[in-house]
Amino acid sequence: MTLQLSSSPHTAIIATDASIKNDIAISISHVHICDHPLTKTVHHTAFITSIEAELFAIKCSINQACSKENVSKIIIITDYIHMAKKIFDSKSHPYQLHMTAILSELRRFFAVNQENSIKF
Repeated sequence: MTLQLSSSPHTAIIATDASIKNDIAISISHVHICDHPLTKTVHHTAFITSIEAELFAIKCSINQACSKENVSKIIIITDYIHMAKKIFDSKSHPYQLHMTAILSELRRFFAVNQENSIKF
């Protein structure tokens, strides 16, 4: 299914990953539209959790995908699905600042067209 959707000019496929080694977090995100890479982002940060690094990668990727006018569907591939689901959780948790930034970007994405969608 993902391969079929990757050829659509209206679908952004986002793949993210994060890891920590020697107190340095590395977050990587790839954004593809129409089976072509749009961006590849690598960030290095000291003394944060891998969850924070992953959320940062998701936030940056969503921002890149939403900046393209013709994107109406975003597919996020992540191994932190349990944290990605917290984006839509209004309960208090330690990562709310990251979630607020992501929701702000998604709010603009859905305001453009209510038919826009996101899948994890």
